[in-house]
Amino acid sequence: MHNQHYDLIAIGGGSGGLAVVEQAARLGRKVAVIEARRIGGTCVNNGCVPKKVMWYAAQLAHAVDSASDFGVPARRTSTDWRKLVTGRDEYISNINDYWNNHVEENGIDHLTGHARFVDAKTIEVNGNHYSADHIVVATGGQPIVPSVAGAELGITSDGFFALREQPQRVAIVGGGYIAVELGGVLNALGSSVTVIAMEDRLMERFDPMISAVLESEMQRQGIRVQTGFQVAALARQTDGLAVASADDKRLSGFDSVIWAVGRSPNTHNLNLQAAGIEVMASGIIPVDDYQNTNVSGIYAVGDITGRVALTPVAIAAGRRLAERLFNKQSDSKVDYANIPSVVFSHPPIGTVGMTETEARERHDDEVTVYASEFTPMRDALSAHGSVTAMKLVCAGQEQRVVGIHVIGDNADEMLQGFAVAVKMGATKADFDSTIAIHPSSAEELVTMKTAVLEEASSVNADHDVEWLEAG
Repeated sequence: MHNQHYDLIAIGGGSGGLAVVEQAARLGRKVAVIEARRIGGTCVNNGCVPKKVMWYAAQLAHAVDSASDFGVPARRTSTDWRKLVTGRDEYISNINDYWNNHVEENGIDHLTGHARFVDAKTIEVNGNHYSADHIVVATGGQPIVPSVAGAELGITSDGFFALREQPQRVAIVGGGYIAVELGGVLNALGSSVTVIAMEDRLMERFDPMISAVLESEMQRQGIRVQTGFQVAALARQTDGLAVASADDKRLSGFDSVIWAVGRSPNTHNLNLQAAGIEVMASGIIPVDDYQNTNVSGIYAVGDITGRVALTPVAIAAGRRLAERLFNKQSDSKVDYANIPSVVFSHPPIGTVGMTETEARERHDDEVTVYASEFTPMRDALSAHGSVTAMKLVCAGQEQRVVGIHVIGDNADEMLQGFAVAVKMGATKADFDSTIAIHPSSAEELVTMKTAVLEEASSVNADHDVEWLEAG
C-alpha cells in the first residue's frame, strides 16, 4: 500500500479544487488534486463552457433570422448538430489538455480515481493512502433525477451534452436557469420545445420582472411554457414520450425529455463518517465563513456547501482558503453579498443584489424602484427582436442601489461593471452623474427618470417607455 503525505489535498478537480491547489502550489506547498473523471469539473465538461458554446450557436441562428430585415441576405436551413457538437467537444478537450499540463507544470500531483476518507487526515484512492495536514472537499454537484415512474426515460443536462443527434420534439422539466438555457438553445437551433415547470413562474428566485419578461419572450419565440405542472410520471407511447402530472394532465409526443430540476451535492460516496464530517441529508456539507467544516483541518468549497452555486464563487473560495492557510491572511474569506450572476437564456439575464421583494422586506418603505422596458436598437429593424427590461432597486434616503436586474440583448456583458458599482455602495445620484454611452442599452441604467410612463426623450430615441414605482 502506497503512502504519501501532502500539505494539502483537494478532492475534486473542478473549479474550487483546482483553485485551492493552484494557489497553494504558488505559495510553495506540496499539494495534490484527486479527480476520477476529466479535469475541469462540471463547468468545463458538462456546464458553463459547453453551454456557452451552444448559446453562441443559438445567438448566431437568431442573427441569421434577423439579417434579411437589415438588408443582409441570409437564409437558415437545418442545424448541422454533429458539426456543432464535434467542434464544441474539441474545444473542451483543448481545455482539459491545458489543465492537465498546467497541473503538471506547477508541481501539482494529479491522482486519478475515486476518493474515500480513511480518517480525518487520510484519503484512500485506488487502494493507496494519501495523508495531508489540510483536506479540501470540492466534489461539486450532479443532476437530480426525481423518483417518479418512468424517470429513466428522461435524460439530464449531462445527457444533453452527450446527444449526437438533435432531438426535434423536446420537453424540458424544470423552471430554473438550466431549463430556460437549454430550452432557448434547442428552440433557436430548430427543435420544438416545451418547458414544464412545477412553479407558478419561471426563474422564481429572480425578480418578478425577469420572470414575466422571460416567459413572454420565450413564448413569442415559439417555446411552449407550462407552469404549475408537477410531473408524476414519464411513459413511452406510440407517438413518443408522454409527461403526466400529479393531477392527471398529460403532454405527449416528445422525442426527448430532459430533467432540469436542480443539482445535488456529490458527497454520498466519500465515506465522510470515517472523518467525522457533518453532512446534511441533502448531501450539503455545512461550513462557516472561512470554509471550515466541523472537523479541524477539513474544509469544503463550491456547490457542496449550499452557498451560491457559481463557478467564480468556488474559485474565489478556494483561492482565499489557500491564502488563509499558507500566506498568513487570517481574515481571507469570500464576501457572499452582492454576487452578480448571469443566465444565458434568450434574451440573457444579468442580476446583482436584492430583488424588489427582498429590498422591501429589509428596508420597509424606504425603497424606490426605477424600471424601464424598450426595444433595443439591435432589433430596431427586426421582426424577430426581443424586449429589454431593466430595474434599479434603491434603498434609504440616499437611494443606495441595492439591486440591478436586466433582461435583454447584452445583459450578460453589461452587468459586470455595474456589479462593481453596487459592491462599492453607489447611489442613484452616482448613476445619474455618470455620462451615458450612446447609443447603447446600458445607458438606460444611468438615465432613468422619475416620471410615470414618461415618453422616451429624443436623446434616448431607441427606448420606448420607462416608469417609476415609489415605495
